[in-house]
Amino acid sequence: MTIRLAMLRFLSLLTASVFLLTSLALPAAQTGMIGTHDYAASEELDQQRAEVIAMLQQEEVRAQLERWGVDPEMAEQRAQSLTADELAELSDRMEQMPAGAGVGSVVGAVVLIFLVLLITDILGFTNVFPFTKAQQ
Repeated sequence: MTIRLAMLRFLSLLTASVFLLTSLALPAAQTGMIGTHDYAASEELDQQRAEVIAMLQQEEVRAQLERWGVDPEMAEQRAQSLTADELAELSDRMEQMPAGAGVGSVVGAVVLIFLVLLITDILGFTNVFPFTKAQQ
């Protein structure tokens, strides 16, 4: 009877210490209000991303990317992973282009996307172009 009682005490002490250690190791969840500015910024980021992807889905843009040897699907995947700063710069350049300027503005936007992809490919962040070698 005393061995059973000692074993029960040991197991309960072990269980309590495991619960205590796991509760101390996990950080407490922090909650807070999401500000209007943060929400508006995330909405603007989603809108900019949608505009870039819509532009990449145009036939002229896809044809130009293929002429450069870039897979249009890879370009869209890269556009999905652009940072907020890269999207803002790309969106600003797109807004500076004259509306309805025709193929010239589309090609200009494609050139900009090509340069962003090329730079990230050279730096080793992506592997879109087979003719670049990433720096190790």
